[in-house]
Amino acid sequence: MTQKAYKYRFYPTAGQGQLLSRTFGCVRYVYNWGLRLKTDAYYKEGRRLYYKDLSAQLTVLKRQPETVWLNEVSSVTLQQSLAHLDRAFLNFFEGHTDYPKFHKKHNKQSASFMSSAFKWDGKNITLAKMKEPLDIRWSRYFSGTPSSVTVSKDAANRYYISILVDEPTTPLPKIGTQLGLDIGLTHMVILSSGEKIGNPKFFRKDEKKLAKAQRQLAKKQKGSKNRDKARIKVARIHARIADRRQDFTHKLTTRLIHENQVIAAESLQVKNMIRNHKLAKSIADVSWSELIRQLEYKATWHGRTVVKIDKFYPSSKRCYDCGHIIPKMPLNVREWTCPECGKTHDRDINAAQNILAAGLAVIACGEAVRPGRKQSSRQGKLQRSRKAN
Repeated sequence: MTQKAYKYRFYPTAGQGQLLSRTFGCVRYVYNWGLRLKTDAYYKEGRRLYYKDLSAQLTVLKRQPETVWLNEVSSVTLQQSLAHLDRAFLNFFEGHTDYPKFHKKHNKQSASFMSSAFKWDGKNITLAKMKEPLDIRWSRYFSGTPSSVTVSKDAANRYYISILVDEPTTPLPKIGTQLGLDIGLTHMVILSSGEKIGNPKFFRKDEKKLAKAQRQLAKKQKGSKNRDKARIKVARIHARIADRRQDFTHKLTTRLIHENQVIAAESLQVKNMIRNHKLAKSIADVSWSELIRQLEYKATWHGRTVVKIDKFYPSSKRCYDCGHIIPKMPLNVREWTCPECGKTHDRDINAAQNILAAGLAVIACGEAVRPGRKQSSRQGKLQRSRKAN
C-alpha cells in the first residue's frame, strides 16, 4: 500500500467560497499566532513550545471575545495548522528548509481536513460546516477511501482539492534497460543512449509578457481594486508557466520510469548553484530538483531503481573509454578529444555514460564513486624510474 495524492480543480458556490475564505483566514491567523508564540518563547524566555502546548493555548484563544470568530470554521483545520507549523520547525532543525515564515493573505492559501471533518459518499466530498458537496472536476478516478483532503486557493484565485488515499501498487514488469541521466541548460536531459531532450524554457517564453504585467502592477495604487486585478493577472502568468513546466516534467519522468529499470543521476546542490547570478534564472526555469524528486517517488511506486552518484564525480572531465580525467573542462567546450586514447566525445553524452557506470558501481559495491585520475603509461614509467633512482 502506498499513499497517493490526487489533485483536482473545483468550483465553489458563493456560500462555499465565503466559508473557505473564512477558513483560510482562520488557518493563517492560527499559524502566524503559533509562530509568534514559539519565536518569542525561545528568544525571550529560552524555552521551547511544542504542538501540545500550542494546542492547549488554542482552546483558550478561541474563548476570548476578540478571537471568538475562530469557532466559525472547523476546529480540525486549526489543529492541522499547528501540526503543519510543528512540521515546518522539524524541517528547519533537520536542515531541509529555512526558518518558518509568516503566511501572507495574497499568497497560496490552504486548509487540511482529516476524515472527521469531511464526508465521502463514494462520489462526492462535503466539507465540515457545508451543506452541499464540492463541484469537483473528476479528471481521473482513484480506489480506496480518502484519509484526508487539503483545499487550496492559489494566487490566481483557482481552487484545488488534494485527496490523500492508500492504494495498492503493482510494480511494472522488470526489464533490462539501464540509463544514465545528465542534466543541463541547453538540453534539459541528456541520456546515455545518446538522446537529448530539449529545454522548453517556459519562463523565457512568457518573460516579456510577465515583465509588462509587473510594470502595470507597480503603477497601481496600493489597496485599490485595480491593483488587485493587476496582481491576479501577474499570478495567472506565473501559474501558466508553472503548470506547463509541471506537465512537461511529469510526462518526461513517467516515460523514463516506464522505459528503464535503473536510472542513475547526479546529486546536485541546486540551492548553491542558483547563487550564480548569471545562470540563476535559467537554473530555476529548468527545475532540476523537481525532475529528480518525481523520478524517485515514481520509481518507488513502480518497482524501479533510481541511484544518485556523488556530486563531485567528474562525469564531464572523465573519458568513458579509457578513464583518463582532464584537469579542466570549461562550459563552452561541448566536444573534446581525449589526449590519452584519442577518442572524441560529446561532452553531455560522455557525462551521461559515466554517470550510468558510476551508478551501477554504487548499486553493485555500495562504494563512493570519486575515482582518482588514471595515470597514462608514460606517467607510470616516469614515476617508476624516479622511485628506482
